[in-house]
Amino acid sequence: MNMKLMMMTAMALAATVALAAPKTSRKPVAADDDAPTTGKEAKILIDQFPKLGRQATFSAPSLQGASIVGKCYNKPRNWIVLEAKYTTFAKWQDQLTFTWHVLLETKSATENKGNKEGLSPYSYFSTSTTYQNIPQGSHAASVCLHPSYLERFGEPKAVGLVITNAKGETLNGDCESEIKGIPTHPKSIELAFWNDQKIMNSQTSDGKPMIERRQGLMDRSKTIWALVNPNDYEQVAQ
Repeated sequence: MNMKLMMMTAMALAATVALAAPKTSRKPVAADDDAPTTGKEAKILIDQFPKLGRQATFSAPSLQGASIVGKCYNKPRNWIVLEAKYTTFAKWQDQLTFTWHVLLETKSATENKGNKEGLSPYSYFSTSTTYQNIPQGSHAASVCLHPSYLERFGEPKAVGLVITNAKGETLNGDCESEIKGIPTHPKSIELAFWNDQKIMNSQTSDGKPMIERRQGLMDRSKTIWALVNPNDYEQVAQ
């Protein structure tokens, strides 16, 4: 009888200790020296996604007196600046490629009110930038469009971002949209708008393309924005 009582007491004590023990954190743990730099296990977190609309437009930094011919524009001109912040956990990543997908909405153009040119309702831009030798920690990635694109083709209303490693494996990706019919945070990045031919090839009521594919999206390192917080960005592969 005493033996049975002792066993029940021991079981109760063990259960109490188990309940009192702290739960293991599910947060990503910083990788050690031998952590893999490729493969799905090399996690990348997107800490801050690019802003949409007017929140993505900024006046460029300028150097007073830098031009020997003087100003051509007397009023401010805004750039479209799309920036993402991300965290890596491997001690080093050999390279990471950021592929951007951007839709501008024509009716929000600052210098093309009324769309007198008869442009398509949306303009699609895409580009990829590869960074190399990325150390563990927090970083930023960014692409820009010159003020003339904002003035003629409008503000960014949908932005997608896909991050891949040197093997082409997708480590993270997402999409945010203010456009009806284009979902925000799709269940799978393969279901995002740029992979949906029904969306990309859609037409207006008069049979014209709803989306026009255009060139011009640039990594920030090729613009005046390269001078702003340069330490937040890793070396772009040549």
